[in-house]
Amino acid sequence: MKVIRNESLPDSKACAGSLRNMLDALYVLNGKWKLAVILCLVQSSKRFNEIQHEITGISAKVLAKELKDLELNDFISRNVYPTSPETIIYESTEYSRTLKPLIAELSAWGAQHREKIKESMRKKL
Repeated sequence: MKVIRNESLPDSKACAGSLRNMLDALYVLNGKWKLAVILCLVQSSKRFNEIQHEITGISAKVLAKELKDLELNDFISRNVYPTSPETIIYESTEYSRTLKPLIAELSAWGAQHREKIKESMRKKL
């Protein structure tokens, strides 16, 4: 785990700005499924059922809401093709691909956290 040493703490104005930025990011990416949907679509464009199949445990109702929210915030695009029945393909936008480093860092931190918890549980036994 990366430990920051010998760095001065930000002043209250910088801290307030940083907190505001983090709260904005968390507001847009809140919930259990948004990052999972983004990660699913960054890999490749998919139809609704393909997304639901890939993300185990998400209901159709929740997926529909998350897709609408992500489209509203320009993380994904919804492309409708005039077939019979019409085909709808969801894909990540260039903007959502800016989240790749964040997703990678969260994944690495999650792996470290999981190991820390496992080690903690071993010590208790």
